[in-house]
Order: sequence, then C-alpha cells, then structure tokens
Amino acid sequence: MATAYKVLGQTGSSGNFGNGAQTLTANTNTNVYTVPAATETVVSTITVCNQASTAATFRIAVRPDGAAIATQHYLAYDTPIAANDTVGLTLGITINAADIITVYASAATMSFSVFGSETT
Repeated sequence: MATAYKVLGQTGSSGNFGNGAQTLTANTNTNVYTVPAATETVVSTITVCNQASTAATFRIAVRPDGAAIATQHYLAYDTPIAANDTVGLTLGITINAADIITVYASAATMSFSVFGSETT
C-alpha cells in the first residue's frame, strides 16, 4: 500500500483543482473532493477563505458513497466567517472510495482547500 500526502482538492469562483472538484458558485452545493476507486483517504485539514469585505457563511458535508446530501452528512452548517478571514479545520477524518466532500458558500468570493493523504 502506497500513501501520498497531497492537496486533495481546491475550489473557488475562478477554478478548481483535484479529483472531482467543481468551480464554486454561491448558494450551490459544490463537490471539492471525491475519493478515487480502490483508495482510502485521511482528510487532515480543510481551509475556508473568505476573500470579500463582508461576512459570509459556509457548509461542509461528507457524503458516503456519493449519497444524496442529507442532514447527517454535515460537519459544518451555515458557519459564519468574518470578512477577509480564513478558518482552518483540523479534522483527521477517514473516508473511503466514492465518498464525496461537498461544500456550500453564501458568497462566490470564498475558496475551500482540502489537505490529506490517499492510500492505495
């Protein structure tokens, strides 16, 4: 088994990076990372950055096996973030193949970065 430490996914209004990542649109669920087949992942940190001069809110959910989003999937829900601020969540969560990290932002001026390790 090989382990790779990496930026798992990044998303913002101007683009995205990573497996399954989509460009962020305000008030829309956006996938930032999908665990590849035959892979297990440990998510160490998720960073949320509000690049606007006004406060905003965000949500983070983990959807097992790509399930439709439901209340039990949320790690953060309508969490406030101040203007021009960054929040780092140190999590250490484990997710399996086909699990998806989905984010939601009240403003398109926010970005999310997911860091961790993949084991194949």
